[in-house]
Amino acid sequence: MIQFAAKKHLITLLALSVCLLMPGLAMATPTGAAPAIDGSVLSGWWAVPFACMLLSIALGPILIPGIWHHHFGKIAFAWGLAFLIPYAVSYGIDTAVYEALHALILEYVPFIILLFALFTISGGIRVTGSLAGTPLVNAGIILIGTILASCMGTTGAAMLLIRPLMRANAHRKHKVHTVIFFIFLVANIGGSLTPLGDPPLFLGFLKGINFFWTLQHVWFETLFMVAILIPVYFIFDTIMYRREGCPALPGEKQKLGLEGKINFLFLVGVIGAVLMSGAWKPGVQFEVYHLHLDLQNICRDAILLCLAGLSWIATKKEVREANEFNWEPIQEVAKVFLGIFLSMIPAIAILRAGENGALRDLVAMVSTSSGEPIPAAYFWLTGALSSFLDNAPTYLVFFNTAGGDPAYLMNEVTTLSAISIGAVFMGANTYIGNAPNFMVRSIAQSMGTKMPSFFVYFAIAMLVLGPLYLLLTWLFLL
Repeated sequence: MIQFAAKKHLITLLALSVCLLMPGLAMATPTGAAPAIDGSVLSGWWAVPFACMLLSIALGPILIPGIWHHHFGKIAFAWGLAFLIPYAVSYGIDTAVYEALHALILEYVPFIILLFALFTISGGIRVTGSLAGTPLVNAGIILIGTILASCMGTTGAAMLLIRPLMRANAHRKHKVHTVIFFIFLVANIGGSLTPLGDPPLFLGFLKGINFFWTLQHVWFETLFMVAILIPVYFIFDTIMYRREGCPALPGEKQKLGLEGKINFLFLVGVIGAVLMSGAWKPGVQFEVYHLHLDLQNICRDAILLCLAGLSWIATKKEVREANEFNWEPIQEVAKVFLGIFLSMIPAIAILRAGENGALRDLVAMVSTSSGEPIPAAYFWLTGALSSFLDNAPTYLVFFNTAGGDPAYLMNEVTTLSAISIGAVFMGANTYIGNAPNFMVRSIAQSMGTKMPSFFVYFAIAMLVLGPLYLLLTWLFLL
């Protein structure tokens, strides 16, 4: 069962959110246009709570590890309030309530439900038998996960394989590099070929981009990254393996197998639910305080929750226990990303204001003086912001900056490719670039591997991935 204390903390945070929003719902009358934030009137100072949120994630575990470990959810939520309360005072509670509800109901809740379903279902599948953490086996697991990521999502592939990978390397002294490359490839780059792989591409699919467009047009860029990173990892792991004296896996070798196979059926159901929400357009909407909730999205989320529940019921308790399954990773993501989704509201609004916003100089960098798009600039700006903002809304910002017309953009192959791979690839740059990064780190730490801090991980990512980004830009985007 879900641990009571953890459940209590999550319920407390959500209850606080509702309590803070209820006065606005009671006072405001939802008539006329939605009271959305006008990003053109916001100064850069409104992004300070979000910057502080990022600094808290980066410095909290280093400077105040005890306090951060026990109270990171409250700290994250506090930074969300640090934006909402001043904004309500300055521009009215109606707008603050609308933006908070928009972020929570339309973005955060579906985001967490999808991650929760994939986490729960994948956690019910256990690879049995002996997997020795040799360089060849490790590289093979990472490659398989990279391939699966576009089929079952980066979260599903990462949650399916991170525990077997960690168990296979339990006897190894050096394994941090294995987790880092796993994050690079399985939790990010591998999800670049279909809308199922990563949330930004799914949003593009919902906007009208053909389901197979990325598979047709960015497969070579993806292959380029994988074809370099897998050999680099294999060579480095081989060096570390030999330094350790080529340690053998203790105990007798056991035949490989799978437990909890029924969960593969539930994963197929997740894929079907996601595809359904993009293809089925019944035209039925429900309005909640100016927010239009589409029937297909409500059905998708309900199906995902049912599938997670069925997985929990159908999977033997012994399988999850042997899999060392616990709820801590998804709880950490839910709490931290609640603060991120709330505090980043003004930053996204300023970016959406384009040439009229405080970041107009940044937005102007993606086009020439004659208005022609600059694919390399789209790649680097989309990627850089996706490293620290949520990559899904960042993708939409630059999708709209490039014109927002799916028919036009599908013909502007280089520009749309640059936006797509920037959002997906550079999600690997930080722990918060993509939600599975956080979850993989949390699982690795719970299984005894001390992961690098936020800044150290970022430095490693830049050292390994930075040159590849430059080479990719030169080969494909100039």
